[in-house]
Amino acid sequence: MTTILRIDASAQLEDRSLTRGLTSLFQSTFEAANPDARFIHRDVGANPIQPIDGKWIHAAFTPPDEREPWMVERLQTSDALIDEIIAADILVMGVPMYNYGVPASLKGWIDQVARIGRTFSFDLARGDVPIEPILSGKRLVVLSSRGEFGFEPGGMRADMNALDPAIAACAHYFGVDRTTIETVAIEYQEFKDQRHARSIAKAEAATVEVAERFARELSPPVAVAAA
Repeated sequence: MTTILRIDASAQLEDRSLTRGLTSLFQSTFEAANPDARFIHRDVGANPIQPIDGKWIHAAFTPPDEREPWMVERLQTSDALIDEIIAADILVMGVPMYNYGVPASLKGWIDQVARIGRTFSFDLARGDVPIEPILSGKRLVVLSSRGEFGFEPGGMRADMNALDPAIAACAHYFGVDRTTIETVAIEYQEFKDQRHARSIAKAEAATVEVAERFARELSPPVAVAAA
């Protein structure tokens, strides 16, 4: 059974959120092509994750067999979020661009799942690359919306795009190869003109294509009866 972790990070209400429209479209398309798929839904936009603090850091960097009860309790949210990632084959993120970067809700989620001993190991014996991912083999689809346009590589605002690089930089914590991330983006939202309408249509078509392709690739093989 294929498991998909759907993460929505928009602060908008559901009927006003373009990214939730894309994640919903991805889910319905995938389920139509692969009815056995299981979706886990984590809406950090509607239900923000508690930010990490000094106590969280103290607990996370204390060896598990030395943790006091309050430390175990402080890491419960982190453990639950990481367990969802471990269970997933695909992560689908609905991520609007806020002030050229990721929403605080998604940053809070990332900070909770980037955790020593669970999603990465740290060893200075590895020299200048002490961090090594623990998870691997997962896929990531980023479904985004942007008020302006031209944030793609080579675009007029590429140097202002702090969203895509931030997600790619942290992808190894999710078990994702950063070179394989699929990104679909709606642009021109602030202009609300024909370019925006065309961008929505293009993004919806791309979302369907990615969902159908992933569903085909991850569908269980069909058993063939012996003659």
